[in-house]
Amino acid sequence: MIDIILSGGVVGIFILLVLFSLSVAAAYLLFDQIMTLRRTEVLPDGVSDAVRQALLTGRIAEADAACRRAPSVLSVVLLSGLSEYEFGWSEVEKAMEDSLAGQASRLMRRIEYLSVIGNIAPMVGLLGTVTGMIFAFQQVASTRGAAGAGDLAEGIYQALITTVGGLIVAIPSLAIYAVCRNRVDSLIAEVAYQSQHALSPIKRRPVARARAVTPKPSTSPPNSPPSPPPK
Repeated sequence: MIDIILSGGVVGIFILLVLFSLSVAAAYLLFDQIMTLRRTEVLPDGVSDAVRQALLTGRIAEADAACRRAPSVLSVVLLSGLSEYEFGWSEVEKAMEDSLAGQASRLMRRIEYLSVIGNIAPMVGLLGTVTGMIFAFQQVASTRGAAGAGDLAEGIYQALITTVGGLIVAIPSLAIYAVCRNRVDSLIAEVAYQSQHALSPIKRRPVARARAVTPKPSTSPPNSPPSPPPK
């Protein structure tokens, strides 16, 4: 195996080092997603129930404290909804949707790097293959066709080593990306459901006050005398 790796020449070894770096990055991202996409990190047990029970009895401060005791994606979404508590359910629901979209984008941002690695690695391997084939045909040209088919085949198989390396890196990276993306989708859907369930008592609460509304000016002129009583 070492002889095969070294047979690619200086350019082949350099490209294999690039592919090795990409594989290390993919392994790090895999470990990072394993730690980040744990259910306990996204959906801590008991938070939604604690918030719902507190809202049923009107204890807003206790609901807020329950979210802050367990920092997570669910807690961030619930806190965004609770921040609009005084303005009614429509504002609460909009705040939750905006926060949920932001959290989903944050989780997907790091997963996208796996897709980038999966798309770049085959191209890097193909670059090594094309470079190796150029060197192989250059040898044929320099010897004016004296190089036999065996010499040409040897150069080509050495060049194909980088393509194999690129595929070895790309295939697992794309597979892990697909798994992590589906995992994020399912967790975000669960966060949306639990958020709606936890803050649903706000639907039955009358709006305490509306956002700042400019009062309509009076149409009657100032200091106008009162109208006489009807006869």
